[in-house]
Amino acid sequence: MPTLYVVIPVFNEPETLGDCVRKVLAVSLPAAWAMRIVLINDGSDSATRLASEQLVAQFPNSMTLLHHQVNRGKGAALQTGFAHVVTASKNDLDAMIIQDADLEYDPNDFVPLIHTLDSNATNYSAFGNRWHKGSVQLGAKGWLHMRANRLLTTLSNLATGLRVTDMECCYKIIPVEVLRKIMPMLTENRFGIEPQIAAALARTGVLVVEVPVSYSPRSFKEGKKIGPIDGLRALWVIFSSKFRI
Repeated sequence: MPTLYVVIPVFNEPETLGDCVRKVLAVSLPAAWAMRIVLINDGSDSATRLASEQLVAQFPNSMTLLHHQVNRGKGAALQTGFAHVVTASKNDLDAMIIQDADLEYDPNDFVPLIHTLDSNATNYSAFGNRWHKGSVQLGAKGWLHMRANRLLTTLSNLATGLRVTDMECCYKIIPVEVLRKIMPMLTENRFGIEPQIAAALARTGVLVVEVPVSYSPRSFKEGKKIGPIDGLRALWVIFSSKFRI
């Protein structure tokens, strides 16, 4: 039975973490699949650390908790989670998916993403697409966020040769055997990890398909962390990848 490893980086999100984990565990995966959550506390405050420890105590057979003693960034937390996954995985059919600790995404979208892997060879991965027709009702800031994401995606596609719509989408499902291949190429500690993952997949010849997913964007007031500096860093990662593929 293959396992879906759900890698969740968390930084200072005690209010949403519990609901997020419970929503993930409530997903009805295809019958052939099991699930394991890998939660990385990225140097969070005491409330988030306590919430994460309570969750792993409540669901010890479904979760692994890893800690960074200081905040190192989403990319660093993902790399810690990925390293655990490739060590823990014992089945060539296992897969990994990224899940943010907030409530912007619906974990029920795991199911169509898994079906994409089930229907293709192991050199496939799948990205979610938040911007499919009618998916999100956006205000002015949300519209700007979407346009910025589309610009970064277009530039990433030009650099990598991929043809995706939403390179920055959190939901990326990757077979563990593919994850092993791309891990040495991942070095970004913050949000630059997203275009770096896309570039690494392209460099190894992995075909990337897309699945429409649900999206309920939160504001910076509600805790959104990515900002203009991260956008500039993403541009640098994309520019760098152009000369490595």
